[in-house]
Amino acid sequence: MSETDIIARMLPVFQEVFDDDTLVITASTTSEDVEDWDSLSNVRLIIAIERAFGVRIKASEVAQLSDVGSLADLVAQKLAAGAGA
Repeated sequence: MSETDIIARMLPVFQEVFDDDTLVITASTTSEDVEDWDSLSNVRLIIAIERAFGVRIKASEVAQLSDVGSLADLVAQKLAAGAGA
């Protein structure tokens, strides 16, 4: 699954977590770009992404993320590794 495909699948998750049906994300989107993206909503977002893709993301991995593209790349790695190991 490509980064573009993963980001497309992430979009409705972002829209639900941030309660904004008009929200648009790209690989370069950061927390600074999204209103109300704070530490609490970040936890909710990661949990929602884990559920949507069937992967597990460690806190240490979350700390390394810089933007939506890096999150998509991490999800792609987890999917390629098999069920998010």
